Amino acid sequence: MRYIKYLAFSLAAIMTSCDADEFLNPLPDTVIVEDTFFQTDADVESGIFGIYDALQGVNSNTESSDTDFNRGVQFEHLLTEHRSDNTRNQTLEGSKADFHRYLIQPTNTESEDYYASMYSIIFRANNMLSFIDIADESNQARYTAEAKFLRAYAYFNLVRLYGDVPLVTDVVLASDTESTFIRVSEELIYAQIVEDLQEAAGVLDNTFKSRASRAAAQALLAKVYLTQPTRNYAAAQQLCEAIINSGEFSLQENFSDVFYDELNSEIIFAIEYAFGNPNESQSFSAEFTSTVRAGSDDGQNIVENNLIADLQAFGGTRSEVSFITFPTRSEVTKFLPEGSDISVFPPTYGDNARNAGNDYIALRYADVLLMHVEAAIGAGTSTSNASVISSFQQVKDRAFPDTAPNTISSVSKDELLLERRVELAFENQRFFDLIRFGVAEEVLSAYAADNEYSFTATDLLLPIPSREINLSRGLLTQNPGY
Repeated sequence: MRYIKYLAFSLAAIMTSCDADEFLNPLPDTVIVEDTFFQTDADVESGIFGIYDALQGVNSNTESSDTDFNRGVQFEHLLTEHRSDNTRNQTLEGSKADFHRYLIQPTNTESEDYYASMYSIIFRANNMLSFIDIADESNQARYTAEAKFLRAYAYFNLVRLYGDVPLVTDVVLASDTESTFIRVSEELIYAQIVEDLQEAAGVLDNTFKSRASRAAAQALLAKVYLTQPTRNYAAAQQLCEAIINSGEFSLQENFSDVFYDELNSEIIFAIEYAFGNPNESQSFSAEFTSTVRAGSDDGQNIVENNLIADLQAFGGTRSEVSFITFPTRSEVTKFLPEGSDISVFPPTYGDNARNAGNDYIALRYADVLLMHVEAAIGAGTSTSNASVISSFQQVKDRAFPDTAPNTISSVSKDELLLERRVELAFENQRFFDLIRFGVAEEVLSAYAADNEYSFTATDLLLPIPSREINLSRGLLTQNPGY
């Protein structure tokens, strides 16, 4: 990796204050190389916060420099939603427009940034794990669990997007020129993810929604079990039921509140941002707009007509919250920047759309309810299990309150995939769902043909960034098709 020389660093405590009940991800402004920085429990916790910082990423729109950034999850919609049949870029210009047309090259800037961002999380987690014994004994297990949860989160993203990747679980020294460039099998990556998440789930509680928690580890592990090459449907179902039976989470009655009443009862794990703060804001909300900024870098996640048709037919109350159609195009409305007014045309997006504070929702309860159904269906085609049908019905009833309770006696795999599409649209789940349900090639080939894009099976994995291959001096191999 490019940042090997910093792997032995310690994050300086340039921290913002934290609410006693919730965690606003602090952004360290500098690093130091002295191992002696970590001397107290507070120092170790600040280092744990630094891992979240890498996940949050830098809002490059607030920076005066055009140097390299680690955008964290802020580019994730390009690598996921744009590679599904849900959304596309507004223009055909620039590297951001390559994702929806399946033209991604190993030199793609956004893919390169995402890959580096995930490894930044992993390296920071590994670094902090080497300092855990400095923390108060009563906090050591919790800090370890948080670091391992975040490492697992990053590796799960990497293995799904890039396939076999380097597996690094210790601090990398400058003299080590190989471990960060040797790709290992997906099976080994998943084994490490499972081990990390099992430990996290056994240690953490549900105090936080914007830090690692037991439920977050359980939900992520359930998704891992549903995704890994050797599926473990029974274990995934048990994990979903543990979250459901805990009674600590519930669906929001109003679908809009999921996104605008942040850290609500439905949120299991969210990445927090703060409006107007250059170090704590995000720009993806602004990038989803295009009507008044045509020709700029904005205009991502433009809604495809086939998704609009599904939302109109099956979305119920979710449709109005999810998208809006203007005379020129349809736009995402789940993450409108503060101060937006879409009741007028042209719409307005507040005074500082590029400094938005909308949280990134990584895991929420509706996803768990639908995974509960998925696990019960397993390798089959449908389920009529009453408790599982109840999970599906809760999601459906919220979307169609005028007809609730909706009479549902069974749920097929196709119905579940459709329900996940309209419930979780624009939340970066569709691409992974298509792969997990085994229909990605079929759906994306048809979608590409309809739009005159060039899609092949090798496009299901992204290319390993050229920068990493060049730095490896030939050790790091490329994915087929690139």
